[in-house]
Amino acid sequence: MFIEIHLPDIGTDTAEVTDILVSIDDQVEVDTPLISVEGDKAAMEIPSPKSGTVSEIKTAVGDSVSTGTLILILKPNEEDLPKTEEPDNDEKKETDKPEIVSKEILLPDVGADDVTITEVHVEVGDEVQKEQAIISVEGDKAAMEIPSPHTGKIVSINIATGESISTGTSLLVMESSELPERKKTPSPSSHQNQKLNKPSTQKQVQQSISTASGFVENQEFVHASPSVRRAAREFGVNLAKVRGSGRKGRIIKEDIQNYVKEALRVLESGGGGDGLGLLPWPDIDFNQFGETESEQLTKIKKLTGANLHRNWVKIPHVTQWEDVDVTELEALRKKLNESEKKNESGIKFTLLVFVMKAVAKALQELPPMNSSLSNDEQSIILKKYVNIGIAVDTPNGLVVPVVRNVHEKNCVQLTKDLRELSNKARDGKLTKNDISGGTFTISSLGGLGGTSFTPIINAPEVGILGLSRADQKPVWNNDTFQPRLMLPMSLSYDHRVIDGAQGVKFLNIIKEAIISVKEELESQ
Repeated sequence: MFIEIHLPDIGTDTAEVTDILVSIDDQVEVDTPLISVEGDKAAMEIPSPKSGTVSEIKTAVGDSVSTGTLILILKPNEEDLPKTEEPDNDEKKETDKPEIVSKEILLPDVGADDVTITEVHVEVGDEVQKEQAIISVEGDKAAMEIPSPHTGKIVSINIATGESISTGTSLLVMESSELPERKKTPSPSSHQNQKLNKPSTQKQVQQSISTASGFVENQEFVHASPSVRRAAREFGVNLAKVRGSGRKGRIIKEDIQNYVKEALRVLESGGGGDGLGLLPWPDIDFNQFGETESEQLTKIKKLTGANLHRNWVKIPHVTQWEDVDVTELEALRKKLNESEKKNESGIKFTLLVFVMKAVAKALQELPPMNSSLSNDEQSIILKKYVNIGIAVDTPNGLVVPVVRNVHEKNCVQLTKDLRELSNKARDGKLTKNDISGGTFTISSLGGLGGTSFTPIINAPEVGILGLSRADQKPVWNNDTFQPRLMLPMSLSYDHRVIDGAQGVKFLNIIKEAIISVKEELESQ
């Protein structure tokens, strides 16, 4: 005596077999997953309605199946076979008598943490058959119908359309008149049919890791069965980063296991890139191409490099460029310097000092640019003070001394502070207090040249302004082109805190503030 297992009604006309979850001679229990299928609406596993030993598998990966298609044939367990001795009439009546029991129907694992109920297909008092759809749900990955695991009458419904539910949520209660089940001896768990699917090779896993993006991907179009998605959640694996070795690129369990093993190996080898899953650098002997010389990085360059790498990788940078007209401001600067030279004050103004004052005004008018993102990324810390760091190139590397309370100081005091900090930086005498507490940074390459660049944000700040060399350019004034001294500005900001509109607004405020700085200097 053998038992034929057919595909139940899964809410779609046809579906494709994507995985065979059992092998010949496997022992299966009721509700043991037999195959995985995927239709237009969802991917799901088909459980066994009976227990027994797999005798024949009638489907293969890639087959198109529909309701009633023969999946496989089971050989029933010996204890489930009818006894040869005819029982007494009283015993037979007692055995065959249906037992009416109350059963609570819970939401099975549908491959998502939370789903929303989109429709309830039954009402109290309805008679439902086993595998009949009782509700429809929709999650981030798919929409699907949930079938009834039993035949019976609906007694109560515990959910409603629009509710958010998760695995184990009570859906309804039914009275079932199914025959009582006999006790069964636990059998070994089912295994993947390895002949049908070959697991990913190490080369494939490495390629998957090396090409994966560190940003969050939409996993809606990833081809994987619910059991594979469940395994991925347990291991914390983003399925969008895993290369599937199954039919049509489908991800199987061995792919998850191999991905995790390879990711751990890469991290242990030092090529993890802070969890980015990057391959280690290749070890190349450059002497084979010609003469070389090794020069050790300074301590400052090592520390700066590590911080810049972290900031570039973890902060979503956006950079906007703007040319600012500083023609009149530069003319005033030269005039002031001539006056200070005659007075022998030792003061020599630079455009950087005037830009610092303009930036301080802009930071006060746009407080989010003068903030830091909290560690949990749920709020920003707005700072009531304006401390601007100035990137200074020294023989040992780049350092960023901080000029404090820029908004409260005039250009003369800022010039003195900047000169003092620059000298301490080049002499290697900066203290911890000199390089801490910054709220915004300016990196000026104007003395070296260039037209624009992408400055890297100095976390935990959310913005940095780069200055390139000012140059004469023809500018249209609604009548003619006139030569104007234009200062290129490159503003990088943290897109988690500052949006594009705020970035543009900040640069526009700086342009206006430069005019007000000029007017303040002229009135002094």
